[in-house]
Amino acid sequence: MTGLAEPRVSGGRAPVAAAHRARTRLPYPLVLALFGGLVLVAGTAGIAAGSVRIPPGQVWGILLHQLHPALADPAWSPVRETIVMDVRLPRVLLCAVVGAGLSVCGMALQAVVRNPLADPMLLGVSSGAMVGAVLVVVFPVAWFGMFSMPLAAFAGALLALVLVYFLARSGGRMTTVRLVLAGVATAEVLTAVASYLVITSDDPRAAESALRWMLGGLAGTTWTLLWLPAAVVLAGTAVLLGLSRPLNLLLAGEEAAAALGLDVHRFRGALFTLVALMIGAIVAVSGSIGFVGLIMPHAVRLLVGADHRRALPAAALLGAGFLILADLAARTLISPEEVPVGILTALVGGPFFLLLMRRKAAR
Repeated sequence: MTGLAEPRVSGGRAPVAAAHRARTRLPYPLVLALFGGLVLVAGTAGIAAGSVRIPPGQVWGILLHQLHPALADPAWSPVRETIVMDVRLPRVLLCAVVGAGLSVCGMALQAVVRNPLADPMLLGVSSGAMVGAVLVVVFPVAWFGMFSMPLAAFAGALLALVLVYFLARSGGRMTTVRLVLAGVATAEVLTAVASYLVITSDDPRAAESALRWMLGGLAGTTWTLLWLPAAVVLAGTAVLLGLSRPLNLLLAGEEAAAALGLDVHRFRGALFTLVALMIGAIVAVSGSIGFVGLIMPHAVRLLVGADHRRALPAAALLGAGFLILADLAARTLISPEEVPVGILTALVGGPFFLLLMRRKAAR
C-alpha cells in the first residue's frame, strides 16, 4: 500500500536528505503569512472585479466603514456599498470556505487511507453528495426545511465513501490501484445516476438549475447560504486539528498506529463520517468542484511537511486563496458570461493528477 510517509533508506542517507529539506523549507510563520496574504489579495480582487469595477481602496473603505463608521468616510454611492456587502462579499467568503473545506478534507482522506491520490472527487464522495442534492433539486423535498439539501448531500457522501472503502479493501489491504479504480468507478456510476435524474425531470427549470449546479459554481450566493457551510467547515477543521496526532500515526501504517494505542477502525469510521458531513455541507451550496482536495495538500506538504498540526491550517488558507482566484477567473474570462468554476479546477487539476500518477508509476 502506498503511503505518504517518506521511505527510509539504508546507510543514513534518508536522515541527511530529510535534514536538507528541513533546512531549505521556508519558516512556518512565513508560509502562513504568505498564504494569508494570498487570501486577502485574492479576496480584494474578487470583490473589486465585475461589471461595476470598484477600486481596491474603496473596497476596504466600505468594509472598514461597516466595521465602525469612524474607520472610513463614506465617499462612495449606496449602490457600490450594496454591491460589495450583499453581492460580492458573500460569494468571496463562500469561495474561501469551500476551498478551505475541500483542502482539509483531501488532506485528511489522504492520511486515513494512506494514499496520495485520495480526493473527495476521485473517491466518489462529491458524486455521492451530488446525487443526494440533485434528488432534492429535481424532486422538491423539503422535509427538513433549509437543511434538506445539506442532509441529503451528507447522506449521499457518507454512503459513497463507505462503498468505495469496502470495494477497495481485499484481504485486509488496500492498494493505490484498487482505491483509485473503486473511487473512479463509483464516481462515474453516481454521476450517471445524477445525470439520469436531471434529464428525466418533468420540471425544465429544476433540471437546468441542477445541471449548472452539477458543474460547480457559486453564483447567486447570499448571506443565508453562507452560515451553514462556514459553521460546518470551521468546526470540522477544528476537530481535524485536534486529531492531528492520530492522523500523523496513520502515516506510519495501520500496524504501527495500532501498536501505539490507536483504534484504527473506529477512528477511520469516525473520520469518514466527519469528512462526509463536511463535503455534504460544501457540495450542497457549491456543486461538484473537483481536484482542490488533491492539489492543495501536496503543495502544502512540500512547504511545511506532513505534520498535520502545521499542514492543516496552511492547507485551509491555500485552498481558500486558490478557489477565490479560480472563481474570479470563472467570472471574468468570458464576461459577461460565467464559466462554472468546477470546469476551471478540473482543467488545472487533471494534468496535476496525471503528473502525480506518472511520478508514482516511475517509483
